[in-house]
Amino acid sequence: MNILHIVSALAVTFALTGCVEDTGETVISAPTSAEQACLQRVSIETNNGDVMVIRSSFSEAGTEVIVGVGPQGAPWQCIAYRDGSTTRPMSMTNEGTL
Repeated sequence: MNILHIVSALAVTFALTGCVEDTGETVISAPTSAEQACLQRVSIETNNGDVMVIRSSFSEAGTEVIVGVGPQGAPWQCIAYRDGSTTRPMSMTNEGTL
């Protein structure tokens, strides 16, 4: 009977380890140094302080940061390097169709 209790307890433990409560909250972390550099550079380039990181992708060559500008979040691309420099931001909007 003891072995049955132990096996049952282990089965319940393993079953519950996969349970995760989704609270619906989004955790927002502080921007990395690469993201901060691109946020600043895009803000200067667009003369608009309403900027936010949409996404970023790290690589050894440089971190690509996509920044949303303005209330509608028009996307801009910037590459940040380890030395703190960045490329000139580039609009990702097809301005010919605007």
